[in-house]
Amino acid sequence: MFLEHYGLIEQPFGVTPDPRFLHLGAKHREAVASLLYGTESNRGFLALIAQPGMGKTSLLFQYLEYLRNRTRTAYIFQTDCDSREFLRYLLTDLGVDASGKDLAGMHEALNQILLEEMRAGRRFVLVIDEAQNLRENVLESIRLLSNFETPWMKLMQIVLAGQPQLADRLASPAMAQLRQRVSMVIRIDPFTPEEVNSYIDHRLRVAGCEKPMIFTAGARKVIAEHSEGIPRNINNLCFNAMSLGCALKRQTIDRDILTDVIADLDLEPLREKLTLVQTPKAAPTKFARPALSSAQKNSIFGSWGLKLTAAAAVLLLLSWAGMHAEHRKAPVAEIPASTATAISAPSVPTGSLAAPTVSATTAAVVPTAHVELALSPVVEAVPDSKLDSVQVTRGQTLYQISLKNLGTYNEAIRDKFQGLNPWLSDPNHIQPGQKIRIPSATVSTDPQRGVEQASSAAPAEAGKQ
Repeated sequence: MFLEHYGLIEQPFGVTPDPRFLHLGAKHREAVASLLYGTESNRGFLALIAQPGMGKTSLLFQYLEYLRNRTRTAYIFQTDCDSREFLRYLLTDLGVDASGKDLAGMHEALNQILLEEMRAGRRFVLVIDEAQNLRENVLESIRLLSNFETPWMKLMQIVLAGQPQLADRLASPAMAQLRQRVSMVIRIDPFTPEEVNSYIDHRLRVAGCEKPMIFTAGARKVIAEHSEGIPRNINNLCFNAMSLGCALKRQTIDRDILTDVIADLDLEPLREKLTLVQTPKAAPTKFARPALSSAQKNSIFGSWGLKLTAAAAVLLLLSWAGMHAEHRKAPVAEIPASTATAISAPSVPTGSLAAPTVSATTAAVVPTAHVELALSPVVEAVPDSKLDSVQVTRGQTLYQISLKNLGTYNEAIRDKFQGLNPWLSDPNHIQPGQKIRIPSATVSTDPQRGVEQASSAAPAEAGKQ
């Protein structure tokens, strides 16, 4: 290690709450004074709240050291427990064997200890560290412990010490009775930059360092900024900086070494590397596609089904026209167009791929002009050359697109939009990045209407005969 390199007799920035290394800043001294005053004033419940790493446990040990000769104390830090376990921990700390005792028996044993201490003229102080982890029913049991009292004084003083979550627990409506009994709430604030310097110097001197200026002024400024004045963070930075300085054979820790240490302690790059390792490689995509909900996926798949069905119907009609062209090669008597009976295009059910049944006699007497007339609305329904398309931007609606490109919007225009864009099942929900075809006033935009016109051609011609 670096002890010999820096001339130290022990580790100056350890992780244990050694009271010899305790450095009391202004807020720490104020917190200890408040705890002692609340105890001397017999205030019942006291609360000590501080961020993690602020030296709360070291301060509690200092507080208990002040009370050693005139007060019976108990210190509990195992707070992830139920009420029965909590009382067992308390009696065990007091030297009482609680095995085999029920809840009532443990309360009786504790009451006996409190009465003995009162007769001896000593106070009894219970310190509960990490109290933010206590369950509500355990906190309620602790509140009932404060009922051990005489008409003149409380037999037990209780200090609840914990992180800021403890304040949230005490402020909840369920803890109203306990909160009313907490007479003092004591806070510990982070060190100022000046206190950070004093803290570093104090720990180096206790560790036997003859040159407290191992850390330069620039390094100390970086430590004060990056640690946010929290003692535990200061310890981590100083320990790693001295370790790196020893490896580099440096007697002085400067800003550059601190910069390297901070980069090494940064966990974000490690989290990114871990994510890259665990994420399987995906094929590169040319365009980013927005995520679709289940309803949108069903809508898209349904629209593709309709498009495939419509395409199959057109192919069947073209096949039927080809069959008719083959029959025209046989000598057939010409029938005038004005008197010929028009045969309607065979009806193709939606979703059916079966070819229509056409008899040879019927096909022979159908004029070519009538076949072309029946098919023309379907083939010429939407010429791509006459259509414009726009790409939807974020927040844009079909109503806005219609006003911008056509100057108006109504149900007929909406039907044209849906005819040109079969996937547009819900005009009120369109996705950014999609392309929408714009209808033209001179072009029929409804392919289904063309098929309906073809199917109604034969009855119309029959009425003219």
